[in-house]
Amino acid sequence: MRQICFTLITLMGMAALPIQAKTLTQSLDNGLKVIIKEDHRAPVAVSQIWYRVGSVDELNGTTGLSHALEHLMFKGTDSVPAGEFSRLVAATGGQFNAFTSQDQTVYYETTAASALPEMLRLEADRMANLNFSNEAFKNEMEVIKEERRMRTDDTPGGVLWEGLLSNAFVASPSRLPVIGWMNDLDNMQAEDLRDWYKQWYAPNNATVIVVGDVNAEETLAVIKREFGGFKPQTLPVRKPQIEPTQKGIKRVQVSAPSELPILALAYKAPKLIKLDDKKPYALAMLAAVLDGHEASRLSKKLVREDKIALSVSAGYDLFNRGASLFTLTAMPTQGQDLAKLEQALKDVVADIATQGVSEAELKRIRNQMDASDVYKKDSMEGQALSMGYLEMVGFGHEAEERMKKNMQKVTSKEIQAAAQSLVDDQLTVVTLKPEPINPAKKP
Repeated sequence: MRQICFTLITLMGMAALPIQAKTLTQSLDNGLKVIIKEDHRAPVAVSQIWYRVGSVDELNGTTGLSHALEHLMFKGTDSVPAGEFSRLVAATGGQFNAFTSQDQTVYYETTAASALPEMLRLEADRMANLNFSNEAFKNEMEVIKEERRMRTDDTPGGVLWEGLLSNAFVASPSRLPVIGWMNDLDNMQAEDLRDWYKQWYAPNNATVIVVGDVNAEETLAVIKREFGGFKPQTLPVRKPQIEPTQKGIKRVQVSAPSELPILALAYKAPKLIKLDDKKPYALAMLAAVLDGHEASRLSKKLVREDKIALSVSAGYDLFNRGASLFTLTAMPTQGQDLAKLEQALKDVVADIATQGVSEAELKRIRNQMDASDVYKKDSMEGQALSMGYLEMVGFGHEAEERMKKNMQKVTSKEIQAAAQSLVDDQLTVVTLKPEPINPAKKP
């Protein structure tokens, strides 16, 4: 339902979380992992339940199952009819939402701390007792298909990104759209979602995270009461789907209604597998050098100085359960040649590959990362999300400080080497050809 993204943000005057905030971590006998972090600055609690299932667990012909099930999870249980969940949360003055990604499906509520037991009861109920009707399924699938049309099929960014992933990868499930291919949505059956629910929605495939004005031991007791009676189940075997080595540049053109073309370059890149692997941290720092602040290399050179791009960006997935890419995207100024823009993007990276980066740049980026970390800790939701992501990829939330230290230790030479590793043999180039936004209908 909602996409989550984090940017480097400079802060002024925001209160930081007390350093010694208590965090309790425990796994129940049925495999459910529980993380509770006390934060007593406001009488509020954030509760999240993370299921380790997303589009990387899907197969061709069944794409979109995880996201569709996210929608149907709000369509009722035997004791909480469709619509009652939202009414009960609203009655507490709280808010709720959910999102699905490649790696996980997440449900969360933000309420007064006093309402936390009720939120946990509701989540436990739908972990075990989801019971949506065929009619609810039919109606919700139309909502999902319209969501796909609005967010992907009818938006240039959505068309570009889907074209990039589906062409950059051959075997990895990272190529599959989270929302699913339209043909798969057309052919999805209610029983497909019920089976998906039975396969993956189990305590031993879930993590409950609570951050807020709570007593950790008392909250743990509530979680044990609500979830502890559920039995673990045998989860489907996750077979490795390793991406074969790319052996040459790929070029793809897609089209969508747009005022201007868009260019995207995607390099295959290693993800973080062991916490102290150096190259992934260097790639993350390279992305920060290229993008993310006013003095970034891409914006300074291509937007402000050469004026050949209206916007530019760089991105890298440090960790996930699928395969990773290092991406460069740009929207050209009117009439600009895309081949020239592509070369200009490569030239900025090549300059770092030959010259490295200055200590002043590194210091600025480290300061921005520190500021972003302060901002994240100021938000209960941000704290919970950070812990959840690390749990889903297998590192555990305890790894956060070690990862942050490793990031801060990245040197100019390591960033230089990371830039040198971005070679054409591992590159996929996708261009979006603009179509008329309101094409005239032919008689």
